[in-house]
Amino acid sequence: MNKTSTIEADFSEAPPRVSEWRRLWRVFFSRGTVAVGFCILLLVVLLALFAPFLAPYDPYQVGVTDPLIQPDSMHWLGSDTLGRDTLSRLIYGSRTALMVGFLTVGIASLMGVTLGLIAGYFGGIPYMVIMRCIDAVMCFPMLLMALIMAAVLGGGIQNVIIALSVAIIPHYTRVTCGMTLSIRENDYVKAAQLMGAGSESILLKHVLPNILHPLLVLMTMQLGSLILAEASLSFLGIGIEPPGAAWGAMVNDGYRHMIRNPVLSFAPGLAIMLTVFAFNMVGDGLRDALDPRLRGLL
Repeated sequence: MNKTSTIEADFSEAPPRVSEWRRLWRVFFSRGTVAVGFCILLLVVLLALFAPFLAPYDPYQVGVTDPLIQPDSMHWLGSDTLGRDTLSRLIYGSRTALMVGFLTVGIASLMGVTLGLIAGYFGGIPYMVIMRCIDAVMCFPMLLMALIMAAVLGGGIQNVIIALSVAIIPHYTRVTCGMTLSIRENDYVKAAQLMGAGSESILLKHVLPNILHPLLVLMTMQLGSLILAEASLSFLGIGIEPPGAAWGAMVNDGYRHMIRNPVLSFAPGLAIMLTVFAFNMVGDGLRDALDPRLRGLL
């Protein structure tokens, strides 16, 4: 076999090239669990968006029916101790869960990424001050810090978001700082510095775009943890205040009546479990899809 035919054979054995979006789509849905998680997440989002149209009753109206009735054709999940329709409160609870999750991730990522970029790029005193403060906060587990903050600030959705945001800011700061320390030593960053580019320009044009993919995966996977943390705070009575519809509070209200009407706790508990599962699976799928080692391949 001559040299030309050998080269042609090598090219014929090379993996086919595909568009970036097509590759991302294929890799993301390559596992069945990710597809299931995506469908569950899509369902939860649709329930939250169209809750006023999907809920059969007003979730806050007391005495819609008799208290603690069993599921029937009029009330598919029965009613709670105040005679409120459980299904309606379950649907509106998806709004609370997603609102807390997305707002908390947005606030924490904005502050954490900013601090991480400053600490990682400039080093020196900014690094020491920021990272030592972050280490002090990380001495407390996320849920314990959220409990302390929520107890100090009080209940309510705003205070829950603030408490959870403070608790997870260190995660984004440490990830961003570590990646920035590595990226700032690359040749293209050194070249930009030699060409006179300012620190702000380098951070926005060269550093931040290269850390977005890992941050996106972290944000997606933390959404499930935050929804679980919000449910825990509501279960303990220091989260969403009544009469707000929160899955954790619904579990707390229903567990006293587990024998008579177990669906009061099982329904919101199942909603929490499926939503957390969905976010974890979608985050896992994003991690695989955004892996640069798979880029350009089927």
